[in-house]
Amino acid sequence: MQKEFNLRLPFFPLKSIQSSISLAFSLLILAAIVLTSLVSYRVSVDAVESNSKGYIEEIIKQVNMNLQSYVDNMENISLLAMTNKDVKYYISDNGFISSEDRRTYEKRISDLFQAILYTRQDISSIMVFGYNGRYVSDRRITNLNRFASLEQQSWYKSAQAAGGKAVISAPHVQNVIENDYRWVVSLSRELKSTDGITAEGVFLVDLNLSIINDICSKINLGKKGYLFIVDNDGNIVYHPQQQLIDSKLRTERVNDVIQAASGSSFVVNDGEGKRIYSVQDTNFGWKIAGVAYTNDLIASQKDLRNSILLYSLLGLTISLLISIWLSHRLTKPIKVLQSDMKQVEKGNFDIQTKIEQMNEIGQLGRSFNVMVTRTKLLMEETILNQESKRKSELLLLQSQINPHFLYNTLDSIVWMAEQKQHEEVVLMTSALAKLFRASITKDQELVPIRVEVEHITNYLLIQKMRYNEDLDYTIDIDESIWGYKTLKILLQPLVENAIYHGIRKMYGSDDGMITIRGKLSGDQIVFEVEDNGLGMTPEQLSQLRLASVSEGDKGIGIRNVNERIKLFFGHEYGIQIRSEIEVGTCVTITIPKLE
Repeated sequence: MQKEFNLRLPFFPLKSIQSSISLAFSLLILAAIVLTSLVSYRVSVDAVESNSKGYIEEIIKQVNMNLQSYVDNMENISLLAMTNKDVKYYISDNGFISSEDRRTYEKRISDLFQAILYTRQDISSIMVFGYNGRYVSDRRITNLNRFASLEQQSWYKSAQAAGGKAVISAPHVQNVIENDYRWVVSLSRELKSTDGITAEGVFLVDLNLSIINDICSKINLGKKGYLFIVDNDGNIVYHPQQQLIDSKLRTERVNDVIQAASGSSFVVNDGEGKRIYSVQDTNFGWKIAGVAYTNDLIASQKDLRNSILLYSLLGLTISLLISIWLSHRLTKPIKVLQSDMKQVEKGNFDIQTKIEQMNEIGQLGRSFNVMVTRTKLLMEETILNQESKRKSELLLLQSQINPHFLYNTLDSIVWMAEQKQHEEVVLMTSALAKLFRASITKDQELVPIRVEVEHITNYLLIQKMRYNEDLDYTIDIDESIWGYKTLKILLQPLVENAIYHGIRKMYGSDDGMITIRGKLSGDQIVFEVEDNGLGMTPEQLSQLRLASVSEGDKGIGIRNVNERIKLFFGHEYGIQIRSEIEVGTCVTITIPKLE
């Protein structure tokens, strides 16, 4: 495979990335076939959409005719009531009707309505309400709902406003009859007297929505297309997803449909997809809208699409194969270089990328190899310099501490020898030897806390022998932390400062007391060296806390120990001091917990 990639075309030698990209663009001209196919397909789609609009309009017209025929039948029923002499006499105010005659009229009218209901299953009920207070329905016994005002019903008021013309209402729950609540569409009409002027009542036909569902649900506008009907007030009369509309889980373009002219179309393209809306007006105030999804319409034109793409498929396939081969050839050395760079990001500076060709990528790889080599040398040099600097700083700090400690201890031994305390001199010298034994191993900067406890115990023993009753001490270091590591000679400089700058300068008869504590606090170990000595003023304490300032040799031990801790463990660890004049001083040491 590698040999194949190294071949040279005779008329187009691939000596650089630029020439390779030029060849790739030359070959990708074949992609113009795709553009031609897309244009042809777009033209075909526009033609399909145009034809589909006409098809939808014809379907809606047919639905309009069916609904109009249905409404005309309902109007004929209302005309039958208007011309029926029993109905006209029953609701007129021209004569008196006895109770017995009234029942006779009601029975004849009710039988007429029942006969109509028997032949028309789509009619829910038929009723007549006279302005004289009489009413009759298709039921033998009709009890009006006392909680529903007849005069406030929308169909009742619409019939009065129409002046004798039939009015179709929006879908609603009919509640005028007691204990009877049905979801219907009402056709209402005001009934006139024989002279055609005097209004005598309102005729009502409640229509089941099943006939509208039957008419609209059988219409096929693709897999997802549908019809819906709205009235002039924007109320949806029919929708195949009425429950989703009522529960606000779906919205419909009702306002756009109401504003659209009859016979017009408009296109909507949103999150639901591209849709064509065609609108038709009815003679009774409704608008019928047909919705067709262009995806469904285009899907029906698979043969057209396949015909357009058939002749371009072979050329497109060849173009893609050539593009894949070229892109692999062009990007392989770049991917190799990218992989080598990721290795360097992970810290591997021993990597050297492989250079196959001395083009632009080969020159970039050569520069990368030089950069990695120089970076590795600089890092090694920096590490060595930092390590040497750190060791020098630690040795310098330790050299500052050890002479200071030796001077103070020998001074105590000399003082005891002058007092002829030979046994005490022997004990103190032996303790001093043990102290120096702990510090002669220069390579062991970290020692167990147990060793540090032994070291500070020997030191305090020496000082106790020197000062007798003037000095006492307590060591309260939790044995559970004795196995953890600490810097050697950590506590002794702080105890030394407490004795020489706190207790020794104290006036009065009270004995000096030094308390050393140690405990585990989370992931840290905390030591405290506290004395009841002279203490410091706030000004002295503030000056002592400054890392670069010290009064005489008072801050040498504290400053050096603090610097040792920060150099070894980090700047988040170190020493904190609190002091109060004539009360004492407490130095807190914080180091990490090291096994």
